Amino acid sequence: MFSRQVVLRTARAAAPQRAILARTYAAAAGPSSGEKIKPPVSLFGLDGTYATALYTAAVKTSSLEPTAKGLSALGNLIQRDPKLVRILEAPTLSAADKSAIVAQLEKSAGTTGETVKNFLATLAENNRLGLLPGVVAKFGELMSAARGEVEMVVTSAQPLDNKTLNRLESAVSKSAYVGEGKKLKVKNQVNPDIIGGLVVEVGERTIDLSVSSKIAKMNKLLVDTL
Repeated sequence: MFSRQVVLRTARAAAPQRAILARTYAAAAGPSSGEKIKPPVSLFGLDGTYATALYTAAVKTSSLEPTAKGLSALGNLIQRDPKLVRILEAPTLSAADKSAIVAQLEKSAGTTGETVKNFLATLAENNRLGLLPGVVAKFGELMSAARGEVEMVVTSAQPLDNKTLNRLESAVSKSAYVGEGKKLKVKNQVNPDIIGGLVVEVGERTIDLSVSSKIAKMNKLLVDTL
């Protein structure tokens, strides 16, 4: 879908027509009033810094939800195309290559918002396109916090159906594990190693109801007894 050959061909065609925006993202996002936006959570690492800058810019331009939608589309694109990460991380990309990659990202993800477009151009300008997967993930953390969401990760040996996930969501949402006014964001992960049962993670809490955990406890009891 997103091969280097396609990128280079696009670069040769697009280079005479497209120039990467020469700006830092902080400058692009800064308001004339000097108003400061406090993100809902503090993030660390360079990808966290860029995600926070993008969030701030989106708030100041009243484009938070469209920006979140654009980042989600980019995240889905990255998941579907394993070659894309290697292309983004390539250390020898020319200015024309980067310009073409940005154009292809916008086209493939259907990105139309100026905030996301300016952000991608800034990553390219600063040789940071390889940070995009991490920025997408951390921007998701910011959006979850802003929406009052608490992530619940349910790990099972086999995929769970929606009915089971909805029952779990309903049960946990009424418990002390979820703060008042918070919404659960449910994610199902599959790990055959747990054999059966479930491992439920809500925020920083873990409820281990897996068969593998019960076997481990039984083995320890037998060893301690003998």
